Formats: sequence, C-alpha cells, structure tokens
Amino acid sequence: MRRPVLCNLLVAFGLLAFTQLMTPTDAAAEARLALVIGQSAYRTVPELPNAADDAKGMTELLGNAGFTVTSAANLGQNEMRAAISDFADKVSASGADTVALVFYAGHGLQIDGENYLVPVDLDPKREADIPLQGVRLNDMLNTLGALPTRARIFMLDACRNNPFPALSGAGHGLAIVDTKAGAPGSFISYSTSPGAEAEDGNGIDSPYTTAALTIAKQPNLPIEEVFKRIRVAVAQSTDGRQIPWESSSLTTDFRFFGGESSSSSLPGASSMALASGTRSVEDWRKDLQGKDAKAAYEIVIADDTVEAYQAYIELYAQDVRTPRLRTVLERRRQMLAWERAVAINTRASFEAYLANWDNSDLAATARRLLLRVQNRNYALPVAAAATPAPIAVALAPTCPCSTPTPPASPANPAVAPIIKKRVDDTPPKRKVDETPPKRKVVETPPKPRRPPPDEVVYERAPPPDRGPPPGAIMQGIGIGIGIGMGMGGGRGGDYHNDRGRY
Repeated sequence: MRRPVLCNLLVAFGLLAFTQLMTPTDAAAEARLALVIGQSAYRTVPELPNAADDAKGMTELLGNAGFTVTSAANLGQNEMRAAISDFADKVSASGADTVALVFYAGHGLQIDGENYLVPVDLDPKREADIPLQGVRLNDMLNTLGALPTRARIFMLDACRNNPFPALSGAGHGLAIVDTKAGAPGSFISYSTSPGAEAEDGNGIDSPYTTAALTIAKQPNLPIEEVFKRIRVAVAQSTDGRQIPWESSSLTTDFRFFGGESSSSSLPGASSMALASGTRSVEDWRKDLQGKDAKAAYEIVIADDTVEAYQAYIELYAQDVRTPRLRTVLERRRQMLAWERAVAINTRASFEAYLANWDNSDLAATARRLLLRVQNRNYALPVAAAATPAPIAVALAPTCPCSTPTPPASPANPAVAPIIKKRVDDTPPKRKVDETPPKRKVVETPPKPRRPPPDEVVYERAPPPDRGPPPGAIMQGIGIGIGIGMGMGGGRGGDYHNDRGRY
C-alpha cells in the first residue's frame, strides 16, 4: 500500500517542478541583449583606467541579469559605428519582445547642442572636426529607436571633463536628450546632470557605475526606482557634486532582477514624492513641510526636478545642502533654456538664451549658432530679389529644362482676354476716325432711335468657306460703337484673301 502512495508523491513533485520550470519569470519572458563599450586607451589624451573597469563590472552584472552581452573596448570611429550597427542587427533579429541595453564608459562631448561619443582615435584640431571624427549620440538612439523592441535602455558614464585643448569653446558635460521627443519605449541615464561633469572616483569604478553595480542587483526593483536610488547614492558619495539624471518614455515595466518584493521607497520618502509627473512648487512645499532636512534632501534628489529643488531651497534656506542645490537648480534651468534654443533653432531663440545666460559656457556656441541662422535667413530675400519675377505666372514652364514652344495660334481661347488686357492701348472712342471707307453701304437703323439720314453702317461680305475675319463688324450695332470696335484705324476692317480685297 505504501508503494502507490510513494509513486503518487513522486509524480506530484515531478509535475510541480516541471510547472515551475515552464513558468517564465520576468527575465525569461523577454529576450535581453546588451552592448557594453569601455573606452580607456585614448591615443591623444590621457587614458581613463576606470572606463575599462566599469565595462567589465557591467558586463558581469548584465550577464547575471539574463542579458546576452557583447563587449567591446577601445574602439576607433569605424569600429564603434560597426559595433552599433552589428548590435542593431542582433536586436532586429531577436524580435519585438526584446530589451536592448547599451552601456558606454568613456569621454563624451557636446558640440553645437549635439552630444557625441568619443572614439579612442579622435584627434580634433577644431570643434568642426567632432562631427567628422566622433559618433553622434542621436545616431545610435535613432538606429535602435527605429527597431520594434519592448524597451531600449542607455546608460552613459560619459560626462567626464573635456580633455581636448582644441575644444576650449565646447560646453561642459552633455546636453539634455528628451526621450519623450523620440520613439516611445526608451530610457536614458547620464552619470551626472546635463551640463555638468562626472568624476572618475577613487576606486576601481566611477561613482556612477559603483552605485549601479550595487543597487541594480536588488531584486524586484522597477528601473525607475533603481536609478532614483543610484542618484541618491552618487550624490552622497560625491558630497553633492555629482547628481545623475535620466529621462524615460518607457511603456512597459522592467526589472534587472526578479525575486521577492521589497520596499521600493527610500528612507523618509513617500510614494507621492517619488511618483513621476509634473508637480507644482506649492505641492512640493506641502509634501516637504515638517520633514527632517536630510530626508527632504534625499526626496528632492530622487525626484530631480526644478519644482522640487525650488521648494527645498525655500523651506530649508539655512541648511548646509541648500547652496549645492542652488547651483544645481541654476544649471538645470540654464540647460533647459539651452535645449529649447537649440530645438527651436531661430534667431529669436538664441537671442532669448543670450539675454539670460550671456556669461555661460554655452554663450560662445549660442553666438555662433545665432550668426548661422541669421545668414540662413538673410540669404533668402537676396536670392529672391536677384530672380526676375515672371510676367505671366500661368504661362510659365514648370521645369526650366522643358520650355514649351509657343503655338502659332492660340490653342486656348481663354488666353485671349489676358493678351487683350495687356496690349489694349487703343485711343479713346471719341478720337475715332469717322471718315467712311469707300465701299458698299447698307443703312441699318438702330432699334432705340432713328439715325439721321447721313448716319450709315458699313457691311463687308465674309470670305467664302471661312469664319468671320478678326475685324468684322456685326450687324445690329450702331455706327458709334461699330466704328470704335471694328474700324478704329480706318483700315482695321480690311480683309484680304486669295480672291481679292473686301
């Protein structure tokens, strides 16, 4: 009797184990592909030893999180472009249920409002060399954004200081990239705020990657919560000098690691404070009122919005952290104004930026772009003035290489009024020569009144087998009108044919 019971238990346990194996977890239900790039061995500037270590640590972390990782190090421009293109091919072949992640550690530059990843063979002599020698960040974002995927995640530890002496006029850090302006389903994270510079740190990894390697391992944390915690950790480790930033247009949830649920709130933070969305300064004042200054500081750092920083500065004006946040707030407002100026790209937008930020590190770039759009706007009226206006727009050819040959006779009768209107310079009717030509006269009395005995109308016979001649005078019109229309020159009614003159 025991044997059947034991068999049944074994079957039950086997079915349970099989069911658990066949039930997909969050990580297994989707394909995960990652590209990790570490740029350390720059050829014309000092090396970045931390970048190689950062790439190794992220490769291990992402591999443990279920990603198939492609690692690449010390890439030149052509190699970097090829690596991005090959990765895009893998993502495309993987299908729409794919999470694509790119981690980049190395130098990054902002030139004329555009962000560039820096290959190790970059050797610029001027700022104009960067678009030719660098890799534009938007090119990578657009390449992956054009593919059907579940999510696209970009982690950029690329905001270190500018090491190239020839680029002294370049702006600090990276410009803002708003993922909401592109394809939905993207998440981008900078190692520090837009327009700021990141630190290499004192350990083997940068402060940003150090925090990411620790916090991303925590189970069951949504990606938004992971990077809020990373921001707070980096701000604490750098004494507020570096505050990571991100922008999200994700439409699905993502977790690096699944597992048991854990608290998703920072100490002292409410879910309301961590919720994404536009909240007014007054809303933030109410939420922060009465909180400890340190807890309130972590809340506003986690949210990282202008309104949150403004509320903290007003409520905790005497706190030691307030001067730091004033600097962060001022730079954030400046970078938002710069983003608008570059996006609008008009004379008015750059003049508005310079009116408020004339002494900023981006002022020289703003003046250069202002001159560029002025030249673009002024070139249009000059070109238009140099081109003669056509006399008859309706008759002008649609292509300069196919000028039509004018027909021998008007093909469209509707054109006649236009020609008549332009060349009608006949003298007034009162100056009409009333001398009657010597030809056959037929008296035709007008209907309204009887004409005097000497008032006559001249009639010409039409030529045989032809329509009325152009100068023919129709019957039934009085002599004053008839002479003015048909006989203004005295000989306008003459008609010739092969049989003689009429």
